Amino acid sequence: MTTDETPHQRPFEEWDRPQEPWMLPGECRNPEDRSLLLEMTTRAVFPTVLVFSLYLLLVGHYGPGGGFSAGLVAGLAFVLRYIAGGSADLGAVMAPRVPAVIGSGLALALVTGLVPAAFGAPVLSTTKLAVDLPLLGPIELQTSLFLEIGVYVLIIGVVLDLLRALGTGIERDMDDAGELP
Repeated sequence: MTTDETPHQRPFEEWDRPQEPWMLPGECRNPEDRSLLLEMTTRAVFPTVLVFSLYLLLVGHYGPGGGFSAGLVAGLAFVLRYIAGGSADLGAVMAPRVPAVIGSGLALALVTGLVPAAFGAPVLSTTKLAVDLPLLGPIELQTSLFLEIGVYVLIIGVVLDLLRALGTGIERDMDDAGELP
């Protein structure tokens, strides 16, 4: 759009296409199939869902399943981001190697579960750690939180791997059908 052109002077087919670079997700599967409402809503909701998943992780560690449910909520945020912008937008959000994410989550969960056995306690037993921080005061943590963090990272990695595997197939089929630009 030029500076002297108003939105009413543009052709009807182009009136809702994003004009500003901050609204663009990068390479899009098909510019005609974009939904500006979905993209903008996803950009607003994505950080909120991730913060909610961290809340579930931290609050749920006193009961079973906090890391798993929090990982699923965070994974759904990445699924929403993939649906809104495609694989290019997902790569802009999180670029680490997915097998490394899965491996680090599994390793953290495994080490956390086996460490009590080294001290003569049963496997997967938990204890309370108390730390006195200068500005925050005394903080108590359950050691099961570290297991839940490992499960959280593992589940996020599995969801990202599924998106990568399934999304590649979908985009390959779209390219074969001639639907990609």
